[in-house]
Amino acid sequence: MAFEGLTERLQNAMRKLRGKGKVSESDLRETMREIRLALLEADVNFTVVKDFVKQVRDRAMGADVLEGLNPAQQIVKIVDEELTKTMGDEAVPLNKSEKIPTIIMMVGLQGAGKTTTAGKLALKLKNEENARPLMIAGDVYRPAAIDQLVQVAAGIDVPVFELGTDVNPVEIVRQGLAKAQEDHNDYVIIDTAGRLQIDEQLMNELAEIKDLAHPDEILLTVDAMTGQNAVATAEGFNDKLDVTGVVLTKLDGDTRGGAALSIRAVTGKPIKFVGQGEKMTDLDIFHPDRMASRILGMGDMLSLIEKTQKEYDAKQAEELTTKIQENSFDFNDFLDQIEQIQKMGPMEDLMKMIPGMANNPAMKNVQMDPKDMAHLKAVVYSMTPQERTNPELLNPSRRRRIAGGAGRPIHEVNRMIKQFNQMKKMMNQMSKGNMSGMEQLMGNSGMGGGAGMGRMQKMAMNRMTRQMKKNKKKRLKRKKRK
Repeated sequence: MAFEGLTERLQNAMRKLRGKGKVSESDLRETMREIRLALLEADVNFTVVKDFVKQVRDRAMGADVLEGLNPAQQIVKIVDEELTKTMGDEAVPLNKSEKIPTIIMMVGLQGAGKTTTAGKLALKLKNEENARPLMIAGDVYRPAAIDQLVQVAAGIDVPVFELGTDVNPVEIVRQGLAKAQEDHNDYVIIDTAGRLQIDEQLMNELAEIKDLAHPDEILLTVDAMTGQNAVATAEGFNDKLDVTGVVLTKLDGDTRGGAALSIRAVTGKPIKFVGQGEKMTDLDIFHPDRMASRILGMGDMLSLIEKTQKEYDAKQAEELTTKIQENSFDFNDFLDQIEQIQKMGPMEDLMKMIPGMANNPAMKNVQMDPKDMAHLKAVVYSMTPQERTNPELLNPSRRRRIAGGAGRPIHEVNRMIKQFNQMKKMMNQMSKGNMSGMEQLMGNSGMGGGAGMGRMQKMAMNRMTRQMKKNKKKRLKRKKRK
């Protein structure tokens, strides 16, 4: 998972501050030294690190911070705000044409994931806007590039315009745009050629396509795992093409995060999307504030909520809420929950979106084997319909029968039933507004330093509440305009 090393280093630096009743200038200098080293080790651009540390230090040196109440908490808040600012303050939407089609030109080096990202973006537009995108196969050089795009497009049911490898890419784009006009496509996504490194021939061809297509967006795809090289690549493409935005891929891999923290500051171009998985649905809008929260170990509840909303429709959510409130949640519902969670991605990644869990000692090196979910499902499938609906029927003899049917040891069945009962109890308490258990969990996460919800968790939850209020106001405004 990206940023783990950086998150741990930053949290350690902040934890030392929180252990002090007062924060002196020497304490601040030591903290800033550790933050600077953490950022440099994460492969963040040196100039970006220098500017970031100066901004934080200048803001924190004010008498109202060091001599005020809760100076450590205020410094954490400053670091959070400056991280967000470094990455661009807020999410930047796609540039859209006033008339169809909106033309998006995908550029990048070979191996960055450009073709796959083009498919992910097409699917995102199709699902979220009910759009009708057309993809143009403009890479005639890389072996099997067109075949790859055709396969990607077939998997998401999006048309591809291609003329093979013997036609000039500029001509392919010309005819593809004419086809889009004829078919009234909402979007055109042009998959262009890449190279192992930037060269004059590549840039000249891309410039010709740009002059012909007049794209509304030129999205540069860069591999986050390349660190500083990703920033250099972004500078090179931006100098030649004046890109409009960046897509960071492989952010879920073994990356130190330097590219995400450097690209906006170095190029002035916003990161618009991030790829964090292999599935075609694994393309997310880049939110600088949420990414800053994740880097500081404050979680990302808004993204977790959005992930959940994608997998649940309103009717499902309402039915589940009713069952929880009536305390009638059973093993059929439990099975549904397991299947929904599996759709959302690795469990350990979801847990780290909860405030305080990112580097919680209990979560350290947690790897939740997908087989465990399969074993849980096997146990439920081995129950009779009556047992699923009425868990109180599960006496010792029934449990032994279920264990035999699922091919699992009896202690595993007993543990699962115990966990189910605990989960049911907690969900029922939360539905009645009793959050003491959740607050205790967060307070014990190693970040709060005492009983109750930790300060950083509260900051994250307060931010989430503010953002949800803003979203609600926006929805009301849109309704009024309609």
